[in-house]
Amino acid sequence: MASPADVRAVFEAKLKEGIPNPPGEFHPLDLERVKDDKYLKRLLQHNDHDPKTAADMLWDILVWRKTVGANDLNENSIRMDYVKEGAFFPHGRDIDGHLLLIIKSKMHVKGQKDFEDLKKILIYWFDRIEREENGKPITLFFDMDGCGLGNMDMELIKYLITLMKMYYPYFLQYIVIYQMPWVLSAAFKVVKSLLPAKAVERMKFASKDTLKDIVPMEQALTCWGGKDTYTFEFVPENRSTSEHTPKKVTFAEQGDGQHSPGEMLRLNPNDTIVFKSENDELSGQFTITNMDESAVSFKIRTTAPEKFRVRPSSGTLATGASQTVQIVVQPGFQFRTVTKDRFLVMSVQIPKIDVTPKELADVWQKSSGSKVDEYRLKCHFPEKDMPKNGSIVDGRTQEKPDSVTNALNNLQVNYEMLHKQVKMLKIYQLLTLILTACAVLLGYLVYKTTNDDRYCERM
Repeated sequence: MASPADVRAVFEAKLKEGIPNPPGEFHPLDLERVKDDKYLKRLLQHNDHDPKTAADMLWDILVWRKTVGANDLNENSIRMDYVKEGAFFPHGRDIDGHLLLIIKSKMHVKGQKDFEDLKKILIYWFDRIEREENGKPITLFFDMDGCGLGNMDMELIKYLITLMKMYYPYFLQYIVIYQMPWVLSAAFKVVKSLLPAKAVERMKFASKDTLKDIVPMEQALTCWGGKDTYTFEFVPENRSTSEHTPKKVTFAEQGDGQHSPGEMLRLNPNDTIVFKSENDELSGQFTITNMDESAVSFKIRTTAPEKFRVRPSSGTLATGASQTVQIVVQPGFQFRTVTKDRFLVMSVQIPKIDVTPKELADVWQKSSGSKVDEYRLKCHFPEKDMPKNGSIVDGRTQEKPDSVTNALNNLQVNYEMLHKQVKMLKIYQLLTLILTACAVLLGYLVYKTTNDDRYCERM
């Protein structure tokens, strides 16, 4: 399989042939991307592991970035009055822990703002998020609640697609379309035709009823029916700390390949917690090892804190120290709901291992997104440890009678059918109102025409 070194070799061979002018010499910060194995891996993943195509894309990205001046875009060079309106902003995370870039569609009306300025703002947000998230994929969240035809800007959507497709490799997790009005259905069929097949597979349509399957309620804004009371307020970026520079590591990459150079922690297992049924309880565990040259503090978060008991949920680790984290499923929860949950491990450097609670709280409060390392874990329950139709009751697994299961399944099917029928009924009601209005208008026109003709005859 192709490696970052293969991409680098093809790119450097092309570089020796000379750079066209314009745009002229590439920006030094962009040339650092050529040295970054993690970035080159993203290019390979984006291009089906073809080193030649990946190197060509890298070349096109550097040419484009120099042409648009991407590295020079900041709070002083973009329209801050546009930014502060809050039509585009990052906040919250989806069920897999990926940052949401929210597009408040009803706050944008096609043609009212300078399109070149809007493009600069989108590049600014993409670049800033790429730095702060260390290149981890993001989810585009189109909030279309309350939108009309005037809010549907195909040119803007096409530009967003171009950014994801051409200039930000392997940067898309999902495209979420929230509360799409039926009048815009035809427009989104056009959008689908513009997307690569892989992106279409990642497109998800959501309503207030189904959003919880994509965004945890703790991460969803209150206007979506969630619990997050956040209101957008622009916070300037601290570029001095957000530029990505690999950290020095005092331990060589070792073990089972679960640690990458530049990351603070090594997790074992690295991406999945395997739960087992032992001693009348369902539990799983993973081990955290500090691979950094300084002491670190860690915190563990989950998408559903009411379902799990995590011990410890936070702590500090000296260089090279390890900590085993035990996770137990709380009584009363269905297996099929628990398997969808995720865990997030966050870490930050601390000046010494014996910091006071107040000092530790200050470190976390002052840490920016770029200073915090994040690691995500899924839940897995082997079939042999998952009782059919079972749940956890008082610490024990308990099976449900098949009759109850069948009844629940039938209830779910009937609910879905009823939900579809209600939606169709709403559409029929709207069509009936439109037809009635047309009939009344037509009747009035006929009546008026008839009376006018009679009046002319009398004259």
